[in-house]
Parts: sequence; structure tokens; C-alpha cells
Amino acid sequence: MLKTLAKEIRQYKKATVLAPVFTGFEVLMEILIPFVTASIIDQGIEAGNMQKVYLYGGIMLIFAFISLICGVAAGRYAASASTGYACNLRDAMYARVQQYSFSNIDKYSTAGLVTRMTTDVTNLQNAYQMILRIASRAPLMLLCSMVMCFVINVRLSLIFLAALAVLGCALFFIMTRTLPVFQEVFSKYDDLNASVQENVSGIRVVKAFVREDYENKKFSKAAEQLCRLFIKAESLLALNNPIMMLVIYGCIICLSWFGTHFIVAGTLTTGNLTSLFSYVMSMMMSLMMLSMVFVMISMSAASARRIAQVLEEKPDLADPDQPVTEVEDGRIDFNHVSFSYKHGSGEAVLHDIDLHILPGETVGIIGGTGCGKSSLVNLVSRLYDVDEGSVCVGGRDVREYDMEALRNQVAVVLQKNVLFSGTILENLRWGKEDASKEECAEACRQACADEFIERFPEGYDTWIEQGGANVSGGQKQRLCIARALLKKPKVLILDDSTSAVDTATDGKIREAFAKKIPGTTKLIISQRISSVQDADRILVLEEGKVSGFDTHEKLLKTNSIYREIYEAQIKSGVDFDEKAG
Repeated sequence: MLKTLAKEIRQYKKATVLAPVFTGFEVLMEILIPFVTASIIDQGIEAGNMQKVYLYGGIMLIFAFISLICGVAAGRYAASASTGYACNLRDAMYARVQQYSFSNIDKYSTAGLVTRMTTDVTNLQNAYQMILRIASRAPLMLLCSMVMCFVINVRLSLIFLAALAVLGCALFFIMTRTLPVFQEVFSKYDDLNASVQENVSGIRVVKAFVREDYENKKFSKAAEQLCRLFIKAESLLALNNPIMMLVIYGCIICLSWFGTHFIVAGTLTTGNLTSLFSYVMSMMMSLMMLSMVFVMISMSAASARRIAQVLEEKPDLADPDQPVTEVEDGRIDFNHVSFSYKHGSGEAVLHDIDLHILPGETVGIIGGTGCGKSSLVNLVSRLYDVDEGSVCVGGRDVREYDMEALRNQVAVVLQKNVLFSGTILENLRWGKEDASKEECAEACRQACADEFIERFPEGYDTWIEQGGANVSGGQKQRLCIARALLKKPKVLILDDSTSAVDTATDGKIREAFAKKIPGTTKLIISQRISSVQDADRILVLEEGKVSGFDTHEKLLKTNSIYREIYEAQIKSGVDFDEKAG
């Protein structure tokens, strides 16, 4: 884990090294200042020698100035290293998620990934800055202060050792009680973010069903749980300060009592006693800071593990060593394919699928919910890998292709395709980055999207809200189809992508496909018989197995499942508007 996280320091290694170096010089100067102060008192003020006062006073000012400069430099480098490190972590996590296959993505919730990129990274950033600044300063200050105390007076220094032991035990007790609470806190962040995300994305449904109060209560419950945990943790941490003050005041009393006796006895000077007071404060504050560093590091440990989990997650899919970059044609072969989402460890979704589809052929796919229709077509563009058998496109196993090249030639309009915030033209150019406006318009005509785009006052420059919230479901689907057509693919997959359009428009889209892209192999998943009955062949799936694969007319005669679906939809008048197209 540490090795994974350390890799992301990258260009900030110099700042990471310089921050503790300047901190070391800062501590050295601060340690010398009380020593110089003792000389001012003993050799200057008490001796009545103003020259010594001026000399040591000047030296002290120089030390203070150097300490100030080093402190500013250390703080600047620490801030630069920590913020840059956080930026690198977010970039690395985002880039890693982009490399994930669908099976990798299935392991994480959207809210969990958002929490990792925001809250968890912020925690790690704060911890990293504390390590560079405070974790390097506090031990040095503690050690140097202790050394100076022993140099001044060994017997009085024993007071500090006793105080450190007491304070160390108290802080250890607090930390052991606090850390488990903080670890639980971060698991609750996912629940809170999930609630926010779900509510915001589904705000229209919430309002339509008048469920604002319910959603408010659900969010309040998650927020209150988080609040209670934070209160519990912070209540324990609040004990740090009074314990610290108790130990400090105890040290001051002991120093004052024993120190005065030593001064009277002539074994200690007033200046040395003053220095001891400064050093004891430095030691106690250093220990206090160390305790806070340990708490912060422990808090961020859970965040670090969650971030490392994302970075160390290896994509299930990878390009071969010598990938094929050209897809010859749209021929598709399923050679005794079996598939499960957990790669053999879960329940099989597809069983022994053996299909052969010709280039340019239009194949309809129909079946009940959960029969494996989407899983089947996802294998063609290698969004998942098979457990057994092979899927071939253009006569080659999809695992032999460069994935980018394959997916550029196997265009998929997913069941849950979305539009992104931007203009219609910008969304269309996701299919082809350098597509001209004329190319976009032609793709929209094929997808029957031009008819509603032209009605918009700004046409192709119309702004699309996030997720396509300001267009209808049917309009969104047609824009997604047009976006896929811009790739000019050899295989086009429509995963129930016309479910929100009327059958007349659906018929126009299929007619356009037949005329404009006859050489493209088309796989059309649909719940409607009318959307697939004109296909060259129709695949009927039942519980992940091939029930039938033939023309509409032959399936009506030979396949009972297809016949039942047909009779239920056509004869009952479900698709009564089909003739309108």
C-alpha cells in the first residue's frame, strides 16, 4: 500500500525533501534562542554588562530571523508537496477508473468512488502535510530540548522524563480509544454521499411522488449518525488539552520549587532556570503535536487503504502484447460461449452459446427479463470477457484486438446510455471527435433525431443538461444512436435503445439503417416484436440459452416462446400503433 501511494509523489519529491530540511534548521534556531537568552541574563543583565546584552541580543535576533525564514520555506514546501500529492492521487484514481472493465466497476459504488476522490484524498493530503511539517518538527524539538535540558542540569531534567512518561501514557490511552471511532466515520461517509447522489439524480421522481419529507429524514438520519461518531471522537480528543495543561503546570511547579533551591545552593543560575522553563514548554508542546499527528495518521490510514484499493485494482481486461488494430468485417461468431459476472465463481448468465452472424446481417434479439440479452452483446465489444469459449469479430477473437480499435468498430448504444452536459454537437462528437456539422446532421437523419433538433431555436448548439435532463427519453435515445453512427462502425449494437420512441419512429430508424448502412452488422435487442420481426434472423434467449435462431416466419411455426410473445403483443394490440409508421 505504502509503495503504491508513494509512487504518486512524483514531481514533488524535491519539495518533500526540502520541507523537513528547512524544518530542521528552524528547530535548531529555536533551540538555540533560549540558550542565548540564558547568556543575556547571566552574563549581561546580572553582571551589568550591556555590551553582552547587545551582543547576545543581536545573535538572538539573527537566530530568530533565520528561524522565521526557514519556517516560511518549510511551510511553503510542505503545502506544495501535500496539495500536489493530492492532485496526483486524484488524477491517478480517475485514470485508473477509466481503465476499469465493467466487472471492475461493479465492485465499487459510485458514492464510494466519489468519497475516495474527495474526502479520503483530503484526509491523506492533511496527513501528508502534517508528516512533512509537524512529524518532522515535533521529534526534533523534543529530542533537542531534552538534550539541552541535560546539558543545563541533569537532575532537573529527570522531572521532564517523568512528565513525558505520564503524558505519553495518557495520550496513548486517548488515541487507542479514538482511532476505531474515526475508522467507522469514513464508512459512514459513503452512506451520506450515496444519499445525496441518489436524491439529486432522482430529484424529479422525488418531487413527482411528493417524497421530499422522506428523503429529508433519510439524509438527516445519515448525517446524524456521522455527527454522533464525530462528537464521540472529538470528546475523547478534547481530553488532550486538560491533560497537557496538568502536566505542564506540574512541571512548572516542580521546576520552580527545585530550581530555586538549586539557585540558592549556587548550582544553577537564573538564566539557566529561565531556559529550562522554555525547553519544558517546547517538549510538552512537541509531545502534544505528536499525539495529534498520530491521530491524523490513524484517521487517514483508513482513507489510505481505500485509495490504494482503487489504485491497486487491476483491470480484468488488457490489450495483448501484439494487438490487432483493424477489424476486417462485421462477422460475429460465438463459439460455445459461457459467461458469468464473477468469472466462473458466480452463477452462469450464458450457457454454451454457439452462433454465427454474417457481415451486414441484421439480427434481432428477444427474450424475457434477465435472460442474458445485454450480457451477450457486451461480449462483442469486450466489455466483459468470456469464461469459456470465444467471441470472434471479423474472424478474430476479440481478445486479440486493441480494445480501442475494437470498440471504435463495434459501436454500442447501451441500455442506460447517457448524454453529457454540453451542446448537442459536442455530445454527437463523442462518436467522432473531428466530425463536421454535416456528418453529425447525416447521422441524426439516420437516427431520426434531425426532426426534433431542427425545432430547437439553437438547433445543434442547444445546450444539453447533465444526463440529458432537458430532453425526453426518446430524444435522448435517438441522439445516442446518432452518436454511435458517427463512428461508421462495422458492427452496431442497439441494446433496447428504441424503447422510448414510438413504433412509427422505430420503423423509420430501421428503414434508414437498411438503406444507409447495409454493410454494417446490426444487433437489435428489444422487448417489442415489431422492432425485430423484419430482421434477417431473430435470436430467442431463455435463461441464458439459445431457444431459437431463425426468421420471424419460421420462429412463429417452430418456437413456442417467440410465438407466445408475438401473440401477447400483436394480437392483444400492444403494438397497435405499428401500422402508423
